[in-house]
Formats: sequence, C-alpha cells, structure tokens
Amino acid sequence: QVQFVESGGGLVQPGGSLRLSCAASGRISSIYAMGWYRQAPGKQRELVATITSGGNTGYPDSVKGRFTISRDNAKNTMYLQMNSLKPEDTAVYYCNAVSIGDIASWGKGTLVTVSS
Repeated sequence: QVQFVESGGGLVQPGGSLRLSCAASGRISSIYAMGWYRQAPGKQRELVATITSGGNTGYPDSVKGRFTISRDNAKNTMYLQMNSLKPEDTAVYYCNAVSIGDIASWGKGTLVTVSS
C-alpha cells in the first residue's frame, strides 16, 4: 500500500513562493492521476492541482497561473510550485492519487501560512 508524506510548508509573506514535495513509499509511475489538495479550518478540502501519467495538468481558477504541479517518477515524488501566494492560500496541503482505485489514506499534510 502506497503512502504519501508531504513537506515544504511554512510561513511566507503575500506574493512569496513555496515549493511543496510529496514523497511516496512506492512506485508512482503506474498511477494514472495524482494531485494536491488543501483544507483550511472550517472549510471543505478542495483539489487545487492534478497531473496525469502523460503529463497533462489541471487547475481550478483560484490557483491557475500561480501554481504548477509536476511529478518525478524516478524519485517517486510529486511537487507543487506555488507563486504569488495570497492569504487565502493558507491551508494544510495534502497529496494523494486522484484516479479511481489509486487513492490512498490521507497523510498529515503540510501547513502553508501566508501572512505579513
């Protein structure tokens, strides 16, 4: 069973950047689609980026143009580059599979706080 561990979160000022990493315990090359999710206190978890095994990516309007998702199958790692961060981006960020049949248990996530 594949497990995911998120890292790279922290405190950053508005307009700043962060790069999150997602290390998988097993091979991810066979996973069709993976993604990053985030959840702020009192709010529902939302999907903010997806990437397929073919390299196709997708983003909601809230982060489009600011976030970039990527994956390195050789390292069994996925990344989320976040630029032009806003206070509303503050949340706990999680990584997981998106494709049906590949979703694993949720990890502890990594906290991103955008504040001046």
